[in-house]
Amino acid sequence: MQVRGVNELRRMFLDYFERNGHLVMKSFSLVPHNDDSLLLINSGMAPLKPYFTGQEIPPCRRVTTCQKCIRTGDIENVGKTARHGTFFEMLGNFSFGDYFKKEGIPFAWNFLTQEVGLDPERLYPSVYVEDDEAFAIWRDEMHIPENRIYKFGKEDNFWEHGEGPCGPCSEIYYDRGEKWGNGPEDVMGGEGDRFVEVWNVVFSQFDNDGKGHYTELVQKNIDTGMGLERLAMVVQDEESIYTVDTNKAILEYIATLCGVKYHADKDSDISLRILTDHAKSSAFMISDGIMPSNEGRGYVLRRIIRRAVRHGRKLGIKGIFMPEMAKRVIELNKDGYPELEEKSVMILKVLKEEEEKFNKTIDTGMTMLNDIIAEMEKNGTKVLAGADAFKLYDTYGFPIDLTEEILVEKGLEVDRDAFNAAMKQQKDTARAARKHSNYMGADATVYDEIDPHVTSVFTGYDKLEDNGKVLVMTTESEIVEALTEGQKGTIITDKTPFYATMGGQAGDAGVIVSKDGEFKVEDTLSLKGGRIGHVGVMVRGMINDGEDVKLTVCEKRRNATAKNHSATHLLQKALRTVLGEHVEQAGAFYDKDRLRFDFTHFQALGAEEVKKVEELVNEAIKAACPVDTQEMSLEDAKKTGAMALFGEKYGDKVRVVKMADSTELCGGTHVDNTSKIGGFRIVSENGIAAGVRRIEALTGDNLTAYYKAKEEKLANAAALLKCKADDIESKIAAMLDEVKKLKSENEKLKAKAAGDSLGSIEAVEVNGANVVAAKVEASDVNAMRTLTDTLKDKYANAVIILASEIDGKVMLIASASDEAVKKGAMAGNIIKEIAPVVGGKGGGRPNMAQAGGTDASKIDEALIKAVEVVKTQIK
Repeated sequence: MQVRGVNELRRMFLDYFERNGHLVMKSFSLVPHNDDSLLLINSGMAPLKPYFTGQEIPPCRRVTTCQKCIRTGDIENVGKTARHGTFFEMLGNFSFGDYFKKEGIPFAWNFLTQEVGLDPERLYPSVYVEDDEAFAIWRDEMHIPENRIYKFGKEDNFWEHGEGPCGPCSEIYYDRGEKWGNGPEDVMGGEGDRFVEVWNVVFSQFDNDGKGHYTELVQKNIDTGMGLERLAMVVQDEESIYTVDTNKAILEYIATLCGVKYHADKDSDISLRILTDHAKSSAFMISDGIMPSNEGRGYVLRRIIRRAVRHGRKLGIKGIFMPEMAKRVIELNKDGYPELEEKSVMILKVLKEEEEKFNKTIDTGMTMLNDIIAEMEKNGTKVLAGADAFKLYDTYGFPIDLTEEILVEKGLEVDRDAFNAAMKQQKDTARAARKHSNYMGADATVYDEIDPHVTSVFTGYDKLEDNGKVLVMTTESEIVEALTEGQKGTIITDKTPFYATMGGQAGDAGVIVSKDGEFKVEDTLSLKGGRIGHVGVMVRGMINDGEDVKLTVCEKRRNATAKNHSATHLLQKALRTVLGEHVEQAGAFYDKDRLRFDFTHFQALGAEEVKKVEELVNEAIKAACPVDTQEMSLEDAKKTGAMALFGEKYGDKVRVVKMADSTELCGGTHVDNTSKIGGFRIVSENGIAAGVRRIEALTGDNLTAYYKAKEEKLANAAALLKCKADDIESKIAAMLDEVKKLKSENEKLKAKAAGDSLGSIEAVEVNGANVVAAKVEASDVNAMRTLTDTLKDKYANAVIILASEIDGKVMLIASASDEAVKKGAMAGNIIKEIAPVVGGKGGGRPNMAQAGGTDASKIDEALIKAVEVVKTQIK
């Protein structure tokens, strides 16, 4: 058998199935598309679910892919075994009602034996115990002896996911030989390293109603999966997925970076494998637009990065290292996944920022842990509370193994049961928050009942009116034959000039008119399968299914939306010019009122940066640049330098929109000349997530209305100030100066009044100290502090306790001179003792303390107690 590399095996697989009539599709994004049941794509079939369920028509009935995947369910085993990793590539061939077992099994067998060259005598298939058809194919057509075909039960060889399509599967194992294991676990289906499952062919032939009842599917499908790294491990006769050629190159680079050797130390080996895997996972996730955060897929990314940083520290790496590892990942994988190189600036910047942030978090967590340890030692406690350990983990990102390691050095331990309970509670809460869903992970709607062959053609790029034929009509709950006056519903036509909400652009509004009825379109939705749904209400008469109608888009709304959309393109270009090439679109929304643009950046924009961005956009608007839109292949579009969106699903043909210096892939509607945008103004800029900022802005008539509202406010302010609008600034300056003078005079009067009130206050001698305990009139706490200082100047060796009722609440202040403190006076303890008397609490330093309270009727009682407390302190 010839040794082949990962990249070669990937090409061989896709070429083989392309020769056998399959359409080769690019790997989908790691971010699921219209599937709320998954945080991340975790299998080859996951992004193809709509084709299996019939919700969308596949581009071909035979498809093959190499899909990038992320799985973190067993992340604690990553690095510890030869098989586990969070990132992997899944090779797969799929049939949507085309071929089935008789073709699917030979496809797999012939690729492994004839293309790759695996020894047929070392391959062992398994089948579901009740799948006699698959068993017969292996025995009679593939000529595998019965004693080498293993029958396993439902747990091992039957694939199902609750309600929906399911079926038996046939797995192919490869015997790697005795050198990889000869123990009791090294058997077919065992946990040893000798027999490795290479390929799983799933025969989707039943429908599960969710109650254990199975019916035969009319359209039977094939879904297969073969881990590319695992195949390479077998072909290269390597010990693990970590030592196949591409992963080994990353691992050895990291080992050099750390100054360690692989296989020199068990713990170091685990850390090296973890770094190898996590460097790939994080680079691929960021390339698909996932940003580190505290929830969802962003939290998965953050956890992976922080786990890698932790193991980098264990290996003694100093400084920031994740970007360096990512460079190696990009270099070794860019041929199969060009998006890695396209997004390299972003990948490196995100990793650097997140690593720097975690370095600060680790230090904060360490300080907290040291404080907890000191408290435990003081109290003689041996077990750290699970809640504290979880707080270290959840709030500060502090790994539990690090917490345990440090505690063991001190002869202490963690309450792991309580920690695990807290973790479980968090997971259960997150799971409960996930939407209740159907097979696709989305709430079932009336739209799911529509014939998947129904599609709509959008004709509205160059027209706002068109004639069409009604294909489907629905109310909010069912498909209907007609809609009558007053009914809310959705109309789907064969063609439409209405733009459906997509790519951040709000859908059009307008009217649909038939000979007997009128339907007011309030919104337009992009539905599965290329259908465009006009959502609204019947305002007159009736429209019937199959009827010819005239569709008219609201021109004012469309034009306002187009201005905001076109301005967003100019905005993104300006942001990249001012802030740097790391800026990428992270979300957007534009309707008739305003535009909202989310982008990757790691700090707030300064006033000058905002000003410069606005200037660049408005310069492009004033330049009256024509907006050029062309349709071309995706490859040709990339050659033009057109920017693409993170994780966006593009077809073979794309629209390239060019205006001024901006060139982007975009399917939305735009102005035909930048001058028609009219003007641009940023009205807000703020952070919405870690590493993601949001700008909201106005254009056109909305900008005019914005300035008009500002002018009205200015005029109202001038009227209140009794001056002209041009004189507002000087008028306010004069008023502020007058207020400042009045404040100064007021403070002098308050100080004099407070000073006068001291005339009747006398100190009481307590064991050689002058003690003043009195109720005073004061406007605020600052005035009380001033009185305290005055009394300390008046009396040597003084302890001053003052009380005042301010705005219905009690304020207490205690102060002790340095001499009094030396004699034992403690202002903080005095306040602690007397504050509860007035229904409050407080404290402070030995020489100064204060407290608040609620019961003014107890002030005298509190002052009497204060003197008694001083007597116990000064002896």
